[in-house]
Amino acid sequence: MAKIVIQQTGSPIRRKNDQRATLAGLGLNRMGRVSTLEDTPSVRGMVAKVAHLIAVLEEQA
Repeated sequence: MAKIVIQQTGSPIRRKNDQRATLAGLGLNRMGRVSTLEDTPSVRGMVAKVAHLIAVLEEQA
């Protein structure tokens, strides 16, 4: 299955609780942390929700 590599670039300070929970669900909880996840529609939705706090580094086929 395809993979997606994301990195946290923004701080969750002064963000809503649902955005903090989304970052935790993606495996991100610290600035600069990198997470590799399966590229599924649910993960894509989570990425879209916190797009202003993360960067997509790589999309592996």
